[in-house]
Amino acid sequence: MQKNTAKVGILIGILAVPTFIFVFLKLFGQNYYTLPYFMPEIDETGQVIVKGADTVFHKIPTYELVDQKGQKFSSARTKGKIYVADFFFTRCGTICPKISNNLTRIQSIFSADTNVIIVSHSVDPKHDSSAVLQKYAQKYDAKYGKWYFLTGDKKILYDIAIKGYKLPVADASDYDKKIKEVDETFIHSEKLLLIDKEGYIRGIYDGTYSLDVERLIGEIKVLTEIYKSNKK
Repeated sequence: MQKNTAKVGILIGILAVPTFIFVFLKLFGQNYYTLPYFMPEIDETGQVIVKGADTVFHKIPTYELVDQKGQKFSSARTKGKIYVADFFFTRCGTICPKISNNLTRIQSIFSADTNVIIVSHSVDPKHDSSAVLQKYAQKYDAKYGKWYFLTGDKKILYDIAIKGYKLPVADASDYDKKIKEVDETFIHSEKLLLIDKEGYIRGIYDGTYSLDVERLIGEIKVLTEIYKSNKK
């Protein structure tokens, strides 16, 4: 009984931390807290790159794909935005529906904030045309301009995932032609990434885990307040 009580207390504590930080910043108007930066740049010897006294962190590179409306989507569209990025495919019957449902909730919470957007990248571009993505977007009530679904050249998408967002992705059928089950074909991460206005990774979350999604929601609010306080 005591062990169960302790577990519940720990879970509540984890969930409450981002909210407490947000409220603290809101009340006192000072940036006493900052979110960490992820993915330091590494040189050819495996050492972290440092410029002066500061670690150099990885930034999401520029790229161009196509969105659910068939319009060109340049990564320049994310400049000056806080955004949540993920990788999925429309035929996924395992983790993707849960992730998309959680992203629907995030979209709803930040519906009035034009500085927060969502960018979902398909790992199955051969099937996931703009028309297919548009139907998927409608299924999750995605608002165009708030939540983008991207497709395009497979190599570009996979390079963006691996080299840009530092997330694993693979098409198992490239190695084993016997694989026919679609959920066994495309290997991708369940992670959601929080990217800041400058293109740096500021948070990594399990998109299938409700407590992590709550933490993401709290940290979007924290990052928003940090930008507001930096303007003062």
